Amino acid sequence: MLIPVILSGGAGTRLWPVSREAHPKPFMKLADGQSLLQKTFLRAAGLSGVTEILTITNREYYFKSKDEYATAVNQTAAKPTFLLEPFGRNTAPAIALGALKIVAEHGPDALMLVLSADHLIGNLDSFSAAVDVACRAARGDALATFGIVPSGPETGFGYIECGDPIQATPSPQGVEGNARAVLRFVEKPTREIAVEYLSTGRYLWNSGMFCFKAGTILRELASHAPQLHQAALACWESTRAKADAKTGMLEIDPATFAHVPDISIDYAIMEHSKNVVVVPSDFSWSDIGSWGAVSDLTRPDAAGNRVVGEAILVDTGNTYIQSEDRLVAAVGLENLIIVDTPDALLVANRDRVQDVKKVVEQLKLQSHESYKLHRTVSRPWGTYTVLEDGARFKIKRIVVKPGASLSLQMHHHRSEHWIVVSGMARVVNGEREIFVNTNESTFIPAGHKHRLENPGILELVMIEVQSGEYLGEDDIVRFEDVYGRVAAEMPES
Repeated sequence: MLIPVILSGGAGTRLWPVSREAHPKPFMKLADGQSLLQKTFLRAAGLSGVTEILTITNREYYFKSKDEYATAVNQTAAKPTFLLEPFGRNTAPAIALGALKIVAEHGPDALMLVLSADHLIGNLDSFSAAVDVACRAARGDALATFGIVPSGPETGFGYIECGDPIQATPSPQGVEGNARAVLRFVEKPTREIAVEYLSTGRYLWNSGMFCFKAGTILRELASHAPQLHQAALACWESTRAKADAKTGMLEIDPATFAHVPDISIDYAIMEHSKNVVVVPSDFSWSDIGSWGAVSDLTRPDAAGNRVVGEAILVDTGNTYIQSEDRLVAAVGLENLIIVDTPDALLVANRDRVQDVKKVVEQLKLQSHESYKLHRTVSRPWGTYTVLEDGARFKIKRIVVKPGASLSLQMHHHRSEHWIVVSGMARVVNGEREIFVNTNESTFIPAGHKHRLENPGILELVMIEVQSGEYLGEDDIVRFEDVYGRVAAEMPES
């Protein structure tokens, strides 16, 4: 049994302003309309014999991930299941708890194929062939990782130094040689060292993808990271008591998870185990780690410019422009990255794209909302878009999915006026329950319990006008919620 395990998390700060804390890199849509997360799910589902795909992600991304999978699930028989983290704790704790879940449900010999949700991989036949090689090695109790044959002296990736081949059977087409012993993992090098690595022919890019038996990785953790292993076992015992087989979703116990050491699987196991092998792979691979990598996905014009959206270029060269809904005009520019979103604009020198994360650091220091949220924010029930925000007022466009409802809630510091644009709303307003039709409205004073529901089969679209002394998203008291957010006290509308 092969169970792909998708690790989906991380803010992707170098891809701001598209990637944000509440809408991280895996949810970024590429030019074909698919997100990186959707592509990863479909890639995993296309492997032979896969019937379940486990996604390990933050609980705040659960509903968005389900929405992303909704279309993909229709294209495959693979069942998505979820293990939800209360907060980030690095890859080793996530893999340990994923392994414990798989052992409990499928036994220690089940194979785990650990994938990152934000990788872009081409040539799926070569990818599948490399997975076959890794699975053969993993069945022999090896810890298999995937090494990408370098296309140049890249300084943004870690490297793996390879030893001799360890498999006698020939490799499938598209895989460079058999699985090989791993001599060492090395950090991101300088350009001079990277050039030296390539000249030896012994070094591969470290992809961060793995394959091993669930029982094998747990034994390795017990041997090389016993503190983490024991803490993960304790966390799993507290977590499994809450298991609900009907939903396919399991929330990790936050109290015990906080005691699991925060460490990567490379540092915890891969750099210490003597049982690690690498599968040299020549499928196209990118971790989409910067706007430079995103730019490379678009075909350039004769002047080296790449455009996603609408742009007018005059005497401009080697420039990437991405705009969601506005025309961008560029005059006399060279070697720039320009990314325009409804509420933020990035202009960066192409040679400094790694420093975009410093913008996010500054935004956090200023407590600026744009490090975390887009103007349009996804919620389990639909979306809201901030249309205008000023002193003592905020105007939102709210879209509620058919059959969905917001929580029964109350605000201390603001009142709300709801106007239905299309569809019909069922509204709890204080002690009353009413229906509000298109072109009708209702007013909700501060302190009133209220709930908004879409009882119809079409989307409900409405305008919300907030007024009051404080209009922050954390001014909310929940009494009931179909999405389980009462106990979590998550600051969501």
